Amino acid sequence: MSREEPGRSDEDLARVVQSDPGGPRGRAAASELFERHQARVYLWCHRYTRERERALDLAQDVFVRAWKALPTYAFRSKFSWWLFVITRNRCLNAVSAPALLRDEEASPDALPAAEPDPAEAFERRADEEAARRLMMEQLDDQERLALWLRGFERMGVEDITRTLGLTNTTGARGLLQRARRKLRAAIAARSAEEEAER
Repeated sequence: MSREEPGRSDEDLARVVQSDPGGPRGRAAASELFERHQARVYLWCHRYTRERERALDLAQDVFVRAWKALPTYAFRSKFSWWLFVITRNRCLNAVSAPALLRDEEASPDALPAAEPDPAEAFERRADEEAARRLMMEQLDDQERLALWLRGFERMGVEDITRTLGLTNTTGARGLLQRARRKLRAAIAARSAEEEAER
């Protein structure tokens, strides 16, 4: 396949890379695939670092990791979601790394409070896991990513619109409303099932 072929999806390009790893077709497909997501990955990295140079370095590292991991991409989700997970993990590691260093001047009074009650912590984890499961079952990849960016990453609606490259009139706002409607309906249906079983 030549690079000029129109209409190839991210997943089509990933298949070419997997079928010709290291070959000219595979390298051309990888180059096109990563160029499509270059600005988006940089925005994700900048969201974490707030520093241009550091975000550029992280974005480059993300693409190196993605290139090495492409043979394991199993097409269970859209390529953009797979790439977002790599980006998020790399950014979290980069941002949290300094916290691992010992601070000799830290005051014991400044240490965080003790862990919450184990029963409360267990219940919270169970609720979070149930929410994640519903997101995976009920939402498509774009809805899931938008809701994740808004709810867990605290990203603004306009930033999500730009990050996801949405061009419709409502942008991320409409996408988030649709995702929330689906989740509310799923939660209501699950609650009704649980009530019927009692």
